Amino acid sequence: MSHIVQQTLRKLKEHNVRITPQRQAVLEFMIGTHMHPTADDVYKALAGRFPNMSVATIYNNLRLFTSLGIIEEMAYGDASSHFDFAQTKHYHAICENCGKVVDVFYPELDDVEVIAENLTGFMVTGHRMEVHGICPECQAKLANN
Repeated sequence: MSHIVQQTLRKLKEHNVRITPQRQAVLEFMIGTHMHPTADDVYKALAGRFPNMSVATIYNNLRLFTSLGIIEEMAYGDASSHFDFAQTKHYHAICENCGKVVDVFYPELDDVEVIAENLTGFMVTGHRMEVHGICPECQAKLANN
């Protein structure tokens, strides 16, 4: 079991969250994936290991992890939310054609909060940035049409 999984399980235990095999499987999947899955994606990935697990179980675990700050829910206006396990702050590039989401690490953008506070007088509690465009795969497909 990876150090990240162990560390996250400790955080769950600190919040008195019971660690079930299904909950641990959802957590391990989220930590191990580089995509930004929907709840349905997580369900499909784990259904073979847990045939009696419901989609509701997946949703409940994702909501729990989100409420504890373990994962981030990303609602981009489409029908379903995507979820992201992130140990480090990052942003997202989103393909307008296929919906693919790619992580963008750019720590210099952290200064945005300080600048916004100075310009507006707001007490800034966070920010989110999304970059929209066409991914390389979709560009290639569109160029071949």
